[in-house]
Amino acid sequence: MAANFQQKKGVEKNVKPITALRLQRIIGLVFALFLLVGVVFLSLMIGAKPLSFEVVWEALFSSSNSYDYTIIHESRIPRTIIALTVGPAFGLAGAVIQALTRNPLADPGILGVNAGAAFAVALAVGIFSISSITGYIWFALTGALLATMAIYFISGGAGKKSPTPEQITLAGVAMAAALDGITTALSLMNSRAFAGMLNWRVGSLARKGLEDLWPITPFIIVGILLAFMIAPALNTIAFGDDRASSLGVNVNRIRIIGLISITLLAGAATAIAGPIVFIGLMVPHCIRWFIGPDQPWIFLYSLIVAPLILLLSDIIGRIVMSSGEVPVGIITGFVGAPILLFLMRRRKVSGL
Repeated sequence: MAANFQQKKGVEKNVKPITALRLQRIIGLVFALFLLVGVVFLSLMIGAKPLSFEVVWEALFSSSNSYDYTIIHESRIPRTIIALTVGPAFGLAGAVIQALTRNPLADPGILGVNAGAAFAVALAVGIFSISSITGYIWFALTGALLATMAIYFISGGAGKKSPTPEQITLAGVAMAAALDGITTALSLMNSRAFAGMLNWRVGSLARKGLEDLWPITPFIIVGILLAFMIAPALNTIAFGDDRASSLGVNVNRIRIIGLISITLLAGAATAIAGPIVFIGLMVPHCIRWFIGPDQPWIFLYSLIVAPLILLLSDIIGRIVMSSGEVPVGIITGFVGAPILLFLMRRRKVSGL
């Protein structure tokens, strides 16, 4: 009787912290969602011509021929919706890469996945004269897939032992640098074809319409579903491949599904917004510091926090210059580079 009582008491002690942590995560998720809604309205209000909340609210729910109405519906709403679509894609792709490789420095931009997609798009535009997103989306997906596979094998993934996080990072940085150089060369060889894609090459949400968004949306949705399908198994893989296999997890199958998810998310997002970097690095780390290394929750938070960070960066890009604007990819790079250096100098990064 005494042993049973002590066992029951121990279980109760374990249940309470779990319940408190779950409540904390739910509250944090709701708070992040409210922040995202607020930033969405800021995105509609802030620009070359600032608009009040009342003007934005009226334009959303009534039709008009005014100049303010045109600005909101033809420029700010499309770029905001695009950010709400590609932000989760980049953030979730980074979270999946970090979980799969157990590499806290992994990111679609750092590991060359975005560079692979951008290089393939450059081929489509510069060599094959494909100018519509419905045409070069397939190039972007193929480039992202081939870059991911190449980085894995170059870093030693074909051997008996899995590559270390450092090997994958170095291989990815080298691959990204090489592909960026070739992409630049292609753009210089055919400057006329790339004239309208200068901002896209550094990552931009501007000058895109909703008609450009629909072709990539199905790929992002499928990528998100695949990521959440393997999220529980990724928690097990975090303890090592051998431990995961002993618990009944098909590690190779999870990796293949994860690879497909990363390809769809990073490739489709890059096709419309360009190779925006560091979103996939910053977001999972910020989330992991607050909620711990639980992949389903990290993935869920990434869907909200990533577009929040991307929209804030886009807003900063609109107001940092008195005339014109800075592409969002430059802002995320400016913010993300110091964060990367900080993470690399830490002896112990947030656990995976």
